[in-house]
Amino acid sequence: MNACYGIDELLPHRGRMSLLDEIVDHGEDWLQSEIVIRRDSTFADALGVPACIGLEYMAQTVAAYSGLRQRRQGGAPRIGFLLGARDYACDAERFEIGERLRVRVVPRTLGDNGLGVFDCELRGRAVRASAVVKVLEADDGDAFGAGMPA
Repeated sequence: MNACYGIDELLPHRGRMSLLDEIVDHGEDWLQSEIVIRRDSTFADALGVPACIGLEYMAQTVAAYSGLRQRRQGGAPRIGFLLGARDYACDAERFEIGERLRVRVVPRTLGDNGLGVFDCELRGRAVRASAVVKVLEADDGDAFGAGMPA
């Protein structure tokens, strides 16, 4: 595994909305995270976590990739926005308690304007999912309403 920053150093997400457990590996043009589904995982019920949350696992892994790129360039992670996803497919209805998921993201395109498109794949012992995720990085989240009260 390559040396890496911790989750808190790469993502703006905190508390229960920080869904990744670990950055397990990365290269110049990819990053892989890990999530372990537990009874107390955010969004979990008695049967596990709904598979639609896989898209958020992918988006947060993209954010970690972006944060790592910014750190490598001597900067701080920038706020990002999930603009959309295409072709999300998962072969299960939920991620079961105890499942260990690995999410790998690879940029397809990275624009100078902050737009990015990523190929994303999620794999576990009993599940696979994939999607194409489109994101926007911004220097100032307030300009996009990120500073609005919840």
